[in-house]
Amino acid sequence: MLNRVVLIGRLTRDPELRYTPSGVPVAGFTLAVDRPFTNQQGERGTDFVPIVVWRKQAETCANYLGKGRLVAVDGRLQIRSYDTPDGQRRRVAEVVADSVRFLDRPREGGAGGGAGGPVAGGAPGGGGPAAGGAPGGGGEADETPGEGAPDFRDDDVPF
Repeated sequence: MLNRVVLIGRLTRDPELRYTPSGVPVAGFTLAVDRPFTNQQGERGTDFVPIVVWRKQAETCANYLGKGRLVAVDGRLQIRSYDTPDGQRRRVAEVVADSVRFLDRPREGGAGGGAGGPVAGGAPGGGGPAAGGAPGGGGEADETPGEGAPDFRDDDVPF
């Protein structure tokens, strides 16, 4: 069996960081993903996909991502249900991220910091990498993205 989702899109709002009663960080945000085709009027539709991120990866996303940032999310689809206060049963589809890659640079004065973008990884309960530096910068799990990484300019990148 296979349950794998890979998405590239932009955040519709800043990530919301919370903590479980046992102190585990969890962040949520919505990703706007363009559909690969156009309708009869030539317009592209957009899907708004809820993303859930856990542990160190959640804190990294909350600290370095903001509305409008371009990210790639690799994870799994999860369908869960809950009861509303008025007794109705609701179902929610969301992507639980195993890794989040930051694909653009933060805007001046916006969320995020440092040159390039970190990679947030690691599944809930897993032991994956927590964060990395800019491309070619390596980086330790607790290193702030951009610290110790080479300073890249746009004209240094070959693509």
